[in-house]
Amino acid sequence: MRRCVTVVALMVAGAFGAAGAEAQQEASPPSPVARQSLDDAWWTGPLLAFSAATLLRGHFLIESYLYDATAAHTNGFGGRTCVLYGLTDSLTVGLIPGAGYNNVSNCVSSSGVGLGDFSSLAQYRLTQFHAGRWIPTTSVQLQETLPTGKYDQLGDRPSNGLGSGAFTTTLQLNSQTYFWLPNGRILRMRFDVSQAFSNNVNLEGVSVYGTGAGFHGHAKPGGSFVANPAWEYSVTRRWVLALDVTYRHNWNSRVTGYNGLDPNSAQNPSSIQMETGSSDGLGFAPAIEYSWNSHLGVIFGTRIIPAGHKTAASTTPVVAINFLHAAGLHSSIRTKR
Repeated sequence: MRRCVTVVALMVAGAFGAAGAEAQQEASPPSPVARQSLDDAWWTGPLLAFSAATLLRGHFLIESYLYDATAAHTNGFGGRTCVLYGLTDSLTVGLIPGAGYNNVSNCVSSSGVGLGDFSSLAQYRLTQFHAGRWIPTTSVQLQETLPTGKYDQLGDRPSNGLGSGAFTTTLQLNSQTYFWLPNGRILRMRFDVSQAFSNNVNLEGVSVYGTGAGFHGHAKPGGSFVANPAWEYSVTRRWVLALDVTYRHNWNSRVTGYNGLDPNSAQNPSSIQMETGSSDGLGFAPAIEYSWNSHLGVIFGTRIIPAGHKTAASTTPVVAINFLHAAGLHSSIRTKR
């Protein structure tokens, strides 16, 4: 009996001792996770979403893209380069030239590499992100696209059409902020929304608007709205995982004119009217970023657009080199990209 009492006493004492030790451990605050600093994260930016940050005065950024837009019976090989310059700390201006080549499996391919439409832009920063505050970096961007790409009089090579023929004005609002995850790593988020408007386009013959030989008339391209959230996760200082999600709505485009090849067209031209109707498309662009240093990096990924409402399915592998010229500045300037 005494032995039993002794054993029970020892068990109770051990239980209370273990409980006390556990309680003490619970009372002790957990070791804080070190938060990654902004200077430790190197970014190139995701594939699609534009940065809300502006370059410091006198510095420039060059980002060159190569891609292959693959759809049914077509491979649209292309490239474009975004050249940005910091006019002031809050105002960045830039140029975006592009070129392309269409390889068509069931028709005649492009006769050679041709120029696409040319864009210029100006971006003004409204607010600046600061760690510990909820206000993101925001900016307003105005982009003007010039119709430098071939779009009509395509003859027997409609694949030579690489432009829209329209002057297009795009107004865009960009935002960018940073979050620190429970493991201390940084998640950077962007959210851009834009609205584009185009003017009327005079058309002659075969064009990118589906007109045939002998056509005379004009097209009124519909406007477009785009929303583009994007996330980048800083896995290490050099490696980043990125994801864009895009939603695009295009309004109806209208083509009107007549067929000049109609033998009766001189006295009573036959009228031609075509409408595309509105369309909607949802896209995804996962990517991987790698930076050799705070000023030079590469991103490679794929934009995937499933078939949607009057939107054809397409897959577009992309690779881009990002170079930031910021001589004499601390590497934290890269985090603003």
